[in-house]
Amino acid sequence: MGKTYFVTGTDTDAGKTVVTCGLLEAARSEKLTTLALKPVSAGCHKSEDGLRNDDALSLMEAMTLSLPYEQVNPVAFEPPIAPHIAAEEAGVRMTLDRLTGYCRGALMNKHDLALIEGAGGWRVPLNSREMITGLARELNTPVILVVGMKLGCISHALLTVEAILRDGVKLAGWVANQMDPEMDRYDENLQALKSSIPAPCLGVVPFLKDVNAGKVAKYLDISTLLSEIPEKAVSL
Repeated sequence: MGKTYFVTGTDTDAGKTVVTCGLLEAARSEKLTTLALKPVSAGCHKSEDGLRNDDALSLMEAMTLSLPYEQVNPVAFEPPIAPHIAAEEAGVRMTLDRLTGYCRGALMNKHDLALIEGAGGWRVPLNSREMITGLARELNTPVILVVGMKLGCISHALLTVEAILRDGVKLAGWVANQMDPEMDRYDENLQALKSSIPAPCLGVVPFLKDVNAGKVAKYLDISTLLSEIPEKAVSL
């Protein structure tokens, strides 16, 4: 089997899906076999085939393997709210064991690179006891952090990094995703993050008016992901 990574963000709308699709496209250009999973989604539309999430559909379009939707996004809720609240309202018991089983089943498909996209930021509950990011620990999967570049991003990023490492999970790298084209002191914020995050910067994605995986891939470097995890990415 190839390498698997868990993709998280500094918060909701940091650009996890945009960056994940870009990473998948970069891998495609290297003739690699890829798959991507969105284990839990909240914010779906109804279709003839059931609930569908736009992020999950984007991942399916970007990856090279063809998997059933239910394998890519096994747990889907219609309202765009916190997943554990959506589960309670739907009467669904959502557990880490269950999600881990779904992911392990999908990861049995032969691949060079697999990406598992989380929901929201790092501390997103599945239920009263478990977090979705427990998947990274259960699957022994290093993390890629997407930093949404906006006012406050330094604190958000460093607190997230601290939580990831405190949970005993490896930080494989991070990506800066420019969300505000007029962010004040953008370069200074970016440099502060590069100096403070103990993991490689895999890319800096500028603000793009027309976003697609091909454009994003041009700003990403996946070479680190395809080699051994750097020692400096393991500890704070």
